[in-house]
Amino acid sequence: MASRLVLVIGDLFIPDRAPDIPAKFKKLLTPGKIGQILCLGNLTDKETYDFLRQIAPDLQIVKGNFDVDAPNLALSKVVTHGSLRIGFTHGHTVIPPGDADSLLITARHMDVDVLLWGGTHKFEAYELEGKFFVNPGSATGAFSTGWFPDGEEPVPSFCLMDVQGDVLVFRENTYALLRYYRLKLTASTVVGTQHVCIPQSIVSTLLSHKCNAVHRSPRRTIVIVQLPDPDLAGCSLCMPIALQGVLNNIGVEGKGDGVDPGVIIASPSKEDPDYFYTWTRDSALTVKMLIDAFIAGDTSLRPRIEDYISAQAILQTVASQSGDLSDGSGLGEPKFEVNSTAFTGPWGRPQRDGPALRATALITYSRWLLSTGDDSRVISKIWPIISNDLNYVGQYWNQTGFDLWEEVDSSSFFTVAVQHRALVEGQAFAEEIGMNRAACRTQAPEVLCFLQSFWNGDFITSNINDQNSRNGRDANSILASIHTFDPDTGCDDLTFQPCSSRALANHKAVTDSFRPLYALNSGRAEGTAAAVGRYTEDVYYGGNPWYLCTLAAAEQLYDAVYQINKTGSLIIDAISLPFFRDLDPSVAIGVYSPSSAVYSNITAALRDYADEYVSVVQEFTPSDGSLAEQYSRDDGSPRSAVALTWSYASFLTATARRSSVVPYPWGASKVSSPPASCSGTSAPGTYAPPPIDCTSNVSNVAVTFDVRKPTTYGETVFVYGSDAALGSWDTSKGLELHAYRYTSSNPLWSGTARSVMAGKSFDYKYYKTGTDGKTVVFEGGDNRTYTVPEGCARNVVLVDTWQE
Repeated sequence: MASRLVLVIGDLFIPDRAPDIPAKFKKLLTPGKIGQILCLGNLTDKETYDFLRQIAPDLQIVKGNFDVDAPNLALSKVVTHGSLRIGFTHGHTVIPPGDADSLLITARHMDVDVLLWGGTHKFEAYELEGKFFVNPGSATGAFSTGWFPDGEEPVPSFCLMDVQGDVLVFRENTYALLRYYRLKLTASTVVGTQHVCIPQSIVSTLLSHKCNAVHRSPRRTIVIVQLPDPDLAGCSLCMPIALQGVLNNIGVEGKGDGVDPGVIIASPSKEDPDYFYTWTRDSALTVKMLIDAFIAGDTSLRPRIEDYISAQAILQTVASQSGDLSDGSGLGEPKFEVNSTAFTGPWGRPQRDGPALRATALITYSRWLLSTGDDSRVISKIWPIISNDLNYVGQYWNQTGFDLWEEVDSSSFFTVAVQHRALVEGQAFAEEIGMNRAACRTQAPEVLCFLQSFWNGDFITSNINDQNSRNGRDANSILASIHTFDPDTGCDDLTFQPCSSRALANHKAVTDSFRPLYALNSGRAEGTAAAVGRYTEDVYYGGNPWYLCTLAAAEQLYDAVYQINKTGSLIIDAISLPFFRDLDPSVAIGVYSPSSAVYSNITAALRDYADEYVSVVQEFTPSDGSLAEQYSRDDGSPRSAVALTWSYASFLTATARRSSVVPYPWGASKVSSPPASCSGTSAPGTYAPPPIDCTSNVSNVAVTFDVRKPTTYGETVFVYGSDAALGSWDTSKGLELHAYRYTSSNPLWSGTARSVMAGKSFDYKYYKTGTDGKTVVFEGGDNRTYTVPEGCARNVVLVDTWQE
């Protein structure tokens, strides 16, 4: 349905009663967005007239009582949009001024469905006898007599009408609030409670609403609906949609979709693209959001959290192409099948952020358990999982791996930042429960030292030690800032806290890089929100903005506001000055206290700026409230995987931060300065299978065969045996093993039989084929025998050496 934005504005009184339209409003009113302007009079100066004409050439004006230099202006006008007739007048000719009955008479006389009027400098909107009445207030907050109680002053405001065929959406814009109104013309009466989505260029949000009144007129039936007063970005009515989107993507016992309980899928999409897998990173970020929400009061989430813990105990033991648990290498495997077995296809592996993020999430939940006195569950069930992950970070942090976008083998800023956080809070947590984690203590300073090398003086180079030719500006770095946010820490540059000068300068560098890239960002100037993607060279699905990246840009700013207010100090230095000047061109380097105008103006502008990023997401959210992975760079339509779990989680964390609901601190405020010179050390770890919780024994088990056999190029190793999964002693049906982890010092061949009956005994033997693919050579010795264990374990690994 075609949509047209109509700006309703009036009573400006420039320069007599106000110097100008507020700068905040001018940022919103950019050319190319508004289709028509209805000015209700008292424009009073040519400069503002020229400004409005620049916004939209279709400028319709009526005469106000102070427009003495425009004697030929009409006192009232009527415009039509489809079947809607909209009348507008300044209102000084309505006697008594603002009287509802007098305005109704005027509306009937003009034969309009909607009457817009001014004169009172105060926003009003109501329905009366089948007609809708709106006063946009004064766009400048110009003073007025007789309409306000003593001590109360006008608030600058205007209205936007989004005309969508027979639907009209009103948005009041003030410094304090937003209200939405919906006027729908229908062929028949509509009553009762409904759920509708209002797709519009300002906001696309699923809201519950109630029909206030239904009236019939000779021309049509009019249904007037006043929506609740959601805040722009918090949108409490949107949150259940996003939360349900997350919960829909978590396996539940008896659900029947093939997803193991507690396993979090990336998306239900099974083709174009196939995201029906579980990623360690995405799952950890998602469950961290659930844990924070649980601690904040949503106790219904606890069963999902407990299921996740049980699922991770299983997944840590799954041997994969990255390795297995014996040396910890298997913890770097990025994704698994939804039934908790190994994914055996080619992929960007290893990815080293997952263990750190999982440790962080489980430490947070464990701290809550400790506060309730449940020490035994923490130590016996959860700590073994955390311990494996912390050991992995301590051992492998200084090795490259694929970044969070799974495309570049490098040292990734996001990975290193979350690894540092995990080591810092891991050390403190281990000490709290009486465990020793020397690796955390020795490696954390070295990781922090290495983290500084990503800062190039202007922004964060998100990937280093790689072979790509990207410019380094990447949402990777913004995501790192929000996932290492510590509410008890100030604007610390060392840990790149959200309000730090480095992080804010980087925010500007990254978000500005997308402004000229997407058609969607046309007219979105610096200092206004834009659609944000991964990195400018992105070509995946055409290289589009991502919902989670745009929301991350908002969340960093909400975090920054929280930290600035917590510390009670706004620090602007040479590094952050360009960022702050996008918000206020007159601001200067300095330290500002909460009592200063600069502090008040900047913190308000930061929050508004964050809200705008959420508005961008809402603008391009489909009518059902679902969030895909991406939205088109050209028209904003959803792209790539549908119902992406990470997108939903990102919306929920951003709205939580806007409401000052913050996570537990992790100790960033206690971090010491890094050593003067970095050392690429590591701390070899020890690993053990964690105990597995389950309510019933599994019926089938994935059996992984690891055999060490030196081979020459072109040879392939197989395993066959008495079980059908191993070909029933038929060499033409044997299980082919893979050499993904093969090295000269560790000639490992590996493969997994996905479904072998628990409790079953079978015989097996290895063989290899020659370079011709036909010659078969069997290993020596007797047949091997194995009995699949019964119980909770869904995966087992057999470690063998070829028998000569």
